[in-house]
Amino acid sequence: MRTTTRVAVIGGGVVGCSVLYHLTKLGWSDVMLIERSELTSGSTWHAAGGFHTLNGDTNMAALQGYTIKLYKELEEITGMSCGLHHVGGITLADNRDRFDMLLAERAKHRYMGLETEIVGPEDIAKIAPVTNTDGIIGALYDPLDGHLDPSGTTHAYARAARMGGAEIETHCKVTETNQRPDGTWDVVTDKGTIHAEHIVNAGGLWAREVAAMAGVYLPLHPMEHQYIVTDEVPEIVEIINGGGEHPHVMDPAGESYLRQEGRGLCIGFYEQPCKAWAVDGTPWDFGHELLPDDLDKIEASIEFAYRRFPALERAGVKSVIHGPFTFAPDGNPLVGPVPGMRNYWSACGVMAGFSQGGGVGLMLAQWMIDGECERDVTAMDVARFGDIITPGYTLPKVIENYQKRFSVAYPNEELPAARPFRTTPMYDIFDNMGAVWGQQYGLEVVNYFAAGYSPSNHDPAGQEKEPRYETPSFRRSNAFDATAREVRAVREAVGINEVHNFGKYLVTGTGARAWLDRIMAGRIPKPGRLSLTPMLSAKGRLIGDFTVSCLSDQAFQLTASYGAQAVHMRWFQRNEADDVTVENVSDRLNGFQIAGPKARDVLLACTRDPIGDMRFMDLRHANIGMAECLVQRVSYTGDLGYEIYCDPMAQRTLWKTLWEAGQEHGMRPFGMRAMMSLRLDKFFGSWLNEFSPDYTPAETGMDRFIQWSKNTDFIGRAAAEAERSTGAARQLCAFEVDASDADAAGYEPVWLGGDVIGFCTSGGYSHHAGKSIALALIPRDKAENGLAVQIEILGQMCDATLITTPLFDADGARMRG
Repeated sequence: MRTTTRVAVIGGGVVGCSVLYHLTKLGWSDVMLIERSELTSGSTWHAAGGFHTLNGDTNMAALQGYTIKLYKELEEITGMSCGLHHVGGITLADNRDRFDMLLAERAKHRYMGLETEIVGPEDIAKIAPVTNTDGIIGALYDPLDGHLDPSGTTHAYARAARMGGAEIETHCKVTETNQRPDGTWDVVTDKGTIHAEHIVNAGGLWAREVAAMAGVYLPLHPMEHQYIVTDEVPEIVEIINGGGEHPHVMDPAGESYLRQEGRGLCIGFYEQPCKAWAVDGTPWDFGHELLPDDLDKIEASIEFAYRRFPALERAGVKSVIHGPFTFAPDGNPLVGPVPGMRNYWSACGVMAGFSQGGGVGLMLAQWMIDGECERDVTAMDVARFGDIITPGYTLPKVIENYQKRFSVAYPNEELPAARPFRTTPMYDIFDNMGAVWGQQYGLEVVNYFAAGYSPSNHDPAGQEKEPRYETPSFRRSNAFDATAREVRAVREAVGINEVHNFGKYLVTGTGARAWLDRIMAGRIPKPGRLSLTPMLSAKGRLIGDFTVSCLSDQAFQLTASYGAQAVHMRWFQRNEADDVTVENVSDRLNGFQIAGPKARDVLLACTRDPIGDMRFMDLRHANIGMAECLVQRVSYTGDLGYEIYCDPMAQRTLWKTLWEAGQEHGMRPFGMRAMMSLRLDKFFGSWLNEFSPDYTPAETGMDRFIQWSKNTDFIGRAAAEAERSTGAARQLCAFEVDASDADAAGYEPVWLGGDVIGFCTSGGYSHHAGKSIALALIPRDKAENGLAVQIEILGQMCDATLITTPLFDADGARMRG
């Protein structure tokens, strides 16, 4: 056994072996894998082995497509069989919402190059003849779906890795992981100690326990999962005799997946009365065992399956496979560098290992070797939950995710488990005013205010109360009218909302300005001023969209997306400097944004400090009522506005001051639904929609904030300048859409002359202009005012026109005045 290695991968399931193979494929041969038992122990060996491309996140879907196509390459490299069966698969829809979801997914697949198609009941009966199509509206057919041999595939990854120079040590149990002062690791095993530069935790069912050895908590939990294999089924025998194989069928209504297994069928369930397993930790002596059969918990699922697939009722049960799989709170993997740790990487929570394992391995290998991935991996970044997550939060969210595994995923859906978790001092006040809540990064955030709940003049007295929930939908929801009211209040009078869902960082020290000049691509402002700047990766990709506030020559406040805190802090720490301190103060600063034509009048009524002459992008310290505040003249609404920051302990008194002064000016609170409508009036982009690691500054228009003249080799400069010299191939544009009851949400294809030329990054309804708006990336040479295209929204081809003049305050006179 090696005693030194560049990378020690802990865990010999399909994911660990994929990581090992991809490290060798990209050039790192001094790598090894450590497995306490045999390869495929844990969840891999008893997996059903299905694979598919369907995923609500387009990058995850693309990685699943990569994984599926990789299997033939593995077979060619190793000469081993993965037991591939590319039989195709259909996902059924028995109601309008499920069918809308499939239409939305099919639209995304058009520009991704995936050859899926929508089929009707007659075609379903031909494609999957064991299916009872009564009540079925349609289905999504994917020819790439199929299944494989889990053991054979894992061993093919392993052989390919060995061929690239990797070593695999089985029957070698890791007992400790201890970090040295230089950031490298001692991996202590029952066969001796291995000194590794990097550790990859691919521990699967034991990932929590492996992480705990390094003092890390990973939000993971195993769930019991059960599938049944039947005896011979006559309908399947007939298909086999005809030289065919039955495709996969996913039935969301029945929470089941079905495929052919030999001469019979295999069907698995994501049942509602599910059970968590190993709540207090996975036993180390568990490996190739199964759990006792528990058919009672899937009784209702089986009964439903008999109606959907009548052949099952006539078939005997050959075997029951009941074993644990590990899930993260949102069902996606936990991949990447663990925040706050040096050289410690996660490759865990990959419950769909044979759909996602190849993509996970590729992304992690790129991250380790190149410093970043070729595509945005936010959906599976281990940092997406931050350090606020606890086991008490993880368990109910994992259960919820398991139960909703096959449920419709709506773009506006807010899931209820483990909420409220984190709240601000304003929670009860806003709740009493009719707040309809959403959440971001564990924090409760107001989406909008239902009418009829206000203790003041929020709504007319005696008004009928609106429901305190938003109906999940792919179409315009019951939040439409409330959002319109709030938008109107901002544009005609003054609105107020919290600034709690901004990530905030305090940068101090003698080297603060020089450090920011290197970290940020844009201009770093002078004292008393703000600036907007992108933050770039080394390859010139967008990894942050920041407001920089200069408090003094050696103190700056940064503001960005609240949900990206751990990601941004990880980047700051990776690029740390001795003469700079960076603190995450996201929850140590709170306050309010006020915006609208009466915003200045309200502010002046609340202070004796001379702040009426503040210019756009100025900042000043002022006393607002009794609260000491930082006031910034800026607003994401695109209107005259101010961001007012204070100590959270003073937030309620600041609210009282602003709210009471605002009454004579028509002030009303507004939420994130209104904010996202208001920003469309000015074509403002938003993080992870228009701005993400998938895009560059030149593509998105963020290059206008880069300070090309500064004498600093800022991170990503070479790549950004190279793109500047050649020009970006595509450009972010705004479109007015002739839509009826549904707006673009993101990834809808843009059609021109019968071809897909681009896709939407986001969209929605401008309540101010009364128009449906979409933001989209299209070829730069076609980005001309008035360009007529069509945007496919839920299967409908909607006429759309490219517009270049903002819908509100086109010359910026009100925002800057």
